[in-house]
Amino acid sequence: MDLNQPPGEDYANPRVCLFHVLFKATSLAFYILSALFIDNFVIIFVVTVLLAALDFWVVKNVSGRILVGLRWWNEIDDMGESVWKFESLDQESLARLNKKDSWLFWWTLYLTAVVWLVLGIFSLIRLQADYCLITGVCLTLSLANIIGFTKCRKDARKQIQQFASQTIASQVSSTIQSAFSVV
Repeated sequence: MDLNQPPGEDYANPRVCLFHVLFKATSLAFYILSALFIDNFVIIFVVTVLLAALDFWVVKNVSGRILVGLRWWNEIDDMGESVWKFESLDQESLARLNKKDSWLFWWTLYLTAVVWLVLGIFSLIRLQADYCLITGVCLTLSLANIIGFTKCRKDARKQIQQFASQTIASQVSSTIQSAFSVV
């Protein structure tokens, strides 16, 4: 690694990384700082939840696709059952993803949920049920992305393993066929 590189050049997608972190930091910072400057719970609730919802959307639909090559969504089928849907890049594209981008994505995803949980515990200790509602909504949005992307990553790994197994099986089969056709 060249130490003379300007910061951010190690990331393949520095703008996406910036916005991935920025939306998380904005909702957390507004929630924390609003207690000092704003005396209206409704404004704090609406703005914090709106910022957390924007973060949820950006992670789910933009940074998840670009930084880790994963996408998830949930549908209700004809029987009324919830069905998780997953999309991932092919094995070759997943292998080319930037490790630093991926690291930033996963650590900030988990760290944000931990911070919302800690803020929720502080609200409980201070007996502020209304602020527990805010942290609960924001934690729920963070956990939804964690669950969705974790399931998606597991599904992508399973697809890669199935592809590898099928490729090996077809190679063995074609090798056996060519060996018998020579004889």
